Amino acid sequence: MSLESVSQSRAAAFLQSDIYYRFRSSKITIAAFLITLIIVMAAILAPWIAPHNPFDVSTLSLWDSELPPAWTEDGDPRFLLGTDNQGRDVLSAILYGSRISLAVGFVSVALAMVIGIVVGLVSGYFGGAVDAFFMRIADVMLSFPTILVALLVSGIARGVLPREMHDSAALVVLVFAITITTWVQYARTVRSSTMVERSREYVYAAQLVGRRPFAILFQHILPNVMGPVLVIATINLAMAILIEATLSFLGVGMPPTNPSLGTLIRVGNEYLFSGVWWVVIFPSLTLVVLVLAVNLLGDWLRDALNPKLR
Repeated sequence: MSLESVSQSRAAAFLQSDIYYRFRSSKITIAAFLITLIIVMAAILAPWIAPHNPFDVSTLSLWDSELPPAWTEDGDPRFLLGTDNQGRDVLSAILYGSRISLAVGFVSVALAMVIGIVVGLVSGYFGGAVDAFFMRIADVMLSFPTILVALLVSGIARGVLPREMHDSAALVVLVFAITITTWVQYARTVRSSTMVERSREYVYAAQLVGRRPFAILFQHILPNVMGPVLVIATINLAMAILIEATLSFLGVGMPPTNPSLGTLIRVGNEYLFSGVWWVVIFPSLTLVVLVLAVNLLGDWLRDALNPKLR
């Protein structure tokens, strides 16, 4: 059988699956998926579709500063959502800022998922002292608020690194801070599922034929525990974007020279009560819509993969 025919058969099986039927039947889920897709694609294509480059100082003019949105009386059609105090186009800044927020979210979720899966598989399969060691670390991490740990990690990094490296290392510090606070949920979920799966007959069969423990973990048990992990990853993506926005809003995240959505909100918040409302309102709406859409997708995925609801 050729690769093309295999791909066609898999596509046909997916179109006839219960998950696709649930997706097609939920208008809210379809809308959330389309909104998420539009924001992600707009962020990826920002260098090509953004009307202006907000970081090219040579194109900025103070004569264009604090212009209102284009549809208002004093608006300029060149700047659809207006400009900030430096003359930067708000729409272009949102497109570029979304790239940072999404990059932090996706990378931190991927790293936390990898760490959590490995720890959960090892703890659930081997048990004993190994399980006790990793779970006590998880208990310690859960005893601290996520934002507090992220602030602590960010503060330590700023204290250790030279001042001239703060801006350049901000992205790495953010990803590390979010990863270290979110891997526990994956680990505990995978551990619980692994403890159930290790008593299944297929695991005993793999042990009888001499398969190594880690081969059993990653080739046999892992595919059977990925359902809940995907749900957690989707929901945690929204949470990671919010954590990044919170840290940037508090001034310990991305710098104004390379702003995320949280940084744009923090900078715009300074001008909110001076009448320049569009500088903070539009980045805030983008963040709210993105997080809401991702959360709706996570809720749908949780219900779609729950066998009790089928």
